[in-house]
Amino acid sequence: MKYSYYPGCSLEATGVEYNLSTRAVAGALGMELVELSGWICCGSSSAHAINRDLALGLAAHNIALAQEQGGRDLVVPCSACYTRLSRADYQMRHDPGERVRAERLAGFSYTGQVRIYSFLEIVKDRVGYAEVTRAVRRPLAGLKVACYYGCLLVRPPEVRPFDRAEDPASLDELAAALGAEPVPWCYKTTCCGAGLSLTRPEVVGKLVARILSAAREAGAGALVTACPLCQNNLEMRRPADEDIPVFYFTELMGLALGLGEVSGWLKKHLVDPFPLLHRLSLAG
Repeated sequence: MKYSYYPGCSLEATGVEYNLSTRAVAGALGMELVELSGWICCGSSSAHAINRDLALGLAAHNIALAQEQGGRDLVVPCSACYTRLSRADYQMRHDPGERVRAERLAGFSYTGQVRIYSFLEIVKDRVGYAEVTRAVRRPLAGLKVACYYGCLLVRPPEVRPFDRAEDPASLDELAAALGAEPVPWCYKTTCCGAGLSLTRPEVVGKLVARILSAAREAGAGALVTACPLCQNNLEMRRPADEDIPVFYFTELMGLALGLGEVSGWLKKHLVDPFPLLHRLSLAG
């Protein structure tokens, strides 16, 4: 399976471990991710709030690159980037006026050939959880996780219909396929406030504390997410005495698949996940 790949800005900086783990897991599962040459920022998360043309034009430019560079389906790991690119594609696909505007802004002719997918969606629908389970070399036995989707990955449902908007299950099903135990909880799609991290940190701190507390109350030893903004926010804006780790789902996949690069990814975290993994005999 060969896909075009859009890492986005966060995966080149604060979420570099998400980029590395996505590429490694894709390779282990027989996928080839071909990074778009010349990709630019998708405009997340501020462009859509301040300039309608900028928001559409930035996303359309990257879709145009995918069309020009092989016309393959485009994999986007970051939930925020996935939101912007899939939203732009939805606009162009369903609204002729928006398509014409996007074509003018990005200087291309939209064909609709390229489809936008999150990496989680590819694992769920193209690889399949049964195949993931067959590839597991180290089941994540004893690891109880709260699967945190955040507010972007599965919303709005008409644009991103691969899972339920209010009670998604794809991360939970993947965690179970890896041998972990996903816990039921009520905060899986609650916003962590990442968009307010710089402007209203006092609000964000309260949101993050509530999410982490809810995960602990549900019996989780860790959270797992598909969004670099959420992951970074949940590590940076937490109470000083809170040490529950937050994994990218691709890191847990790499751990279960027995990939040798895992410890290098996990060392980049602000909250050390190794004490938990050592207690469960999952490290090393």
